Amino acid sequence: MIFIQMKYVSMNNVFVTLFDSKYLMRGIVLHKSLCECCDDFKLYIIAFDELCCSTLEKLNLKNTIIISLDEFEDEELLQIKKKRNFNEYCWTATPKSILYIFDHYNEKICTYLDSDLMFFSDPRPIFSEMSDNEDVLITEHRFSDYCDQTNTSGKYCVQFVPVKNTENGRKIISWWSKKCIEYCGTDSETGHCGDQTYLSDWMERFDGVHEMRCIGGGVAPWNADDYSFCKEGDEVLLTERVTGMREKLVFYHFHGLRFFDKGVVRLAPKAYRIPQTAMAYVYKKYIKTVSEILQEPNLKENRDLFLNIMHYRDDDMDEVHNEMNYYLYDLFA
Repeated sequence: MIFIQMKYVSMNNVFVTLFDSKYLMRGIVLHKSLCECCDDFKLYIIAFDELCCSTLEKLNLKNTIIISLDEFEDEELLQIKKKRNFNEYCWTATPKSILYIFDHYNEKICTYLDSDLMFFSDPRPIFSEMSDNEDVLITEHRFSDYCDQTNTSGKYCVQFVPVKNTENGRKIISWWSKKCIEYCGTDSETGHCGDQTYLSDWMERFDGVHEMRCIGGGVAPWNADDYSFCKEGDEVLLTERVTGMREKLVFYHFHGLRFFDKGVVRLAPKAYRIPQTAMAYVYKKYIKTVSEILQEPNLKENRDLFLNIMHYRDDDMDEVHNEMNYYLYDLFA
C-alpha cells in the first residue's frame, strides 16, 4: 500500500475505484477530474495488476492510496477468481471494495466509482440529497427511449454508489457481495447483468436507499441524447430537452470510449446517439485530458497498453466519418 499524505478531507469525498493496466489511463483521468472539482478528496485505487500498481506508485498521485491486488484479495475472492473471466471478477470485487475500505480504513462513507467516469463539477449536490436515515445512494440508467435496455442491463447502473459505514449500509453491501459471489455473469434470457441487476429491487428490499434525483449525475451515452450541453465560463451545463430543467454536469460515464490506431477514436458503441453539444463540451475535454496526461514520462513507454489501443482496419478508413461514433482523434485533441 502506498499512502500519499493529505490534508483533512470532507467526509463525503472518499472514493474507491479499481482497474488494471488497460484501464489505467481512464483511472488517471478520473483522478485528475477529482483534483479539479473537489476542494478535498481521498481516492483509494485497487490496482488489478502489478504494472498498474507500480506505475501508479511512480506517478505519486495527489490524495491517493494505492492498494495492490495481493493486499485486497481475500480467500473468498481467490477461490472465485479461478471460475470467472476478468470482467466477471471485477464485478464480483465491486461490493468487496467498499467493505475493504470500511474494514481497513474505517471511513464513515465511501463512494464506489467506475474508473471511466469524469467529474465536471463538485459532487456535493448529490451527497446533500441523502438524509440522515439514508445509507446508500443508487443511480438510474435513465435510458433514452430509443435504446432502453432496462430488461437486460437493469434499472440502476453501478457507476457511482455512495455507502455509509453504518449497520444498515454494511448490511446492504454485504448482501450485494454475497449475491455477486453466487453469480456475477450475464444472461440475456434472464436479464441478469453482472453486479448491477442486483440493485433493481433495493428501493423495496431495503430501508435507507436513496435514488439520485440530480440530472447532472449519471449522464452517459445511453441517455446523452436527452440533453443539450453548453458551457458558461468554466462550467458545463446540461438542459433536459423534455422538461427544460437545467443543471451543472456533475459527472459523465464514458462507457465504450475506445482508442484505435491510425488516429481513430470511438466515442461510444454505435447503438447510442451522441449529440454534437456533448462532443464539443464533454468528449473533447476528456480526450484533451488524455493527450495532456500522455506527456507524463512514466506513461510513454506503455502508452498503447494504458490506452488499450485497438486495431482499425485500413479498408475502413474512408468510412470513418460515416460510421456512427467513430471519428478522427485530431478532431478532439
